[in-house]
Amino acid sequence: MEENKLREDVRPVTGDNSILKRIFQDRKRTNILSGVEQSTISYLVKRVPSFITSDMLTFIGTAGSVLVLLGFILATYVSREYLLLGVLGLAINWFGDSLDGRIAYYRNIPRKWYGFSLDIIMDWVSTVLIGLGYLVYARNEYELIAFVFVVLYGWAMIISQLRYKITDIYSIDAGLVGPTEIRIILALIIILEVLFGHLIEYFAAAICVTLFIINFIDTRKLLKLGDIRDKAEREAKKNAI
Repeated sequence: MEENKLREDVRPVTGDNSILKRIFQDRKRTNILSGVEQSTISYLVKRVPSFITSDMLTFIGTAGSVLVLLGFILATYVSREYLLLGVLGLAINWFGDSLDGRIAYYRNIPRKWYGFSLDIIMDWVSTVLIGLGYLVYARNEYELIAFVFVVLYGWAMIISQLRYKITDIYSIDAGLVGPTEIRIILALIIILEVLFGHLIEYFAAAICVTLFIINFIDTRKLLKLGDIRDKAEREAKKNAI
């Protein structure tokens, strides 16, 4: 009886609308590619073999970031064409990072707080690995950009966690731009670097400036949300007395 009950609990839902509702129930997406991305994820989760777990997908995503790092290292010491490994690495990182939590919801076996914690930690590890790769590849006068990028991306991650704490709504996007769009932009920059060379530093600087502006705006919005919640809680306490 218990075995049958367990099988029933982890049975995936059927129907595209039900799948979309199930696997994205824990977050709000606003990125420009959200429609295409969610449809792609709902297609893939149905085809991932049952022996592949959420933790395995998290490992796959991190392995993609390691491949980006390896591409930078080989491009530095062997040939610039090895940067293209980074494009493959970013695609693998998207696959693992996008499906690890979604497949748990699809299979009806989510571990919300475990998955949330692991996802944040491994996202930070992936960011550091990519930043480290750029640090190895960049010319001396542009090495600082790698540090700035990691700091700014970390700032963006902190904002998303605080927003979740204040609003109880988890969003990983900054308006129309999310992690998927950033991966695509990075992949395009890598391709241009392979074709023309010594452009990546300027693109990296532009990304850092853009991230700073977005983070500054999002921080102001976050503080306003915090102020609104503080006022609401004070009002609730007054009414309770």
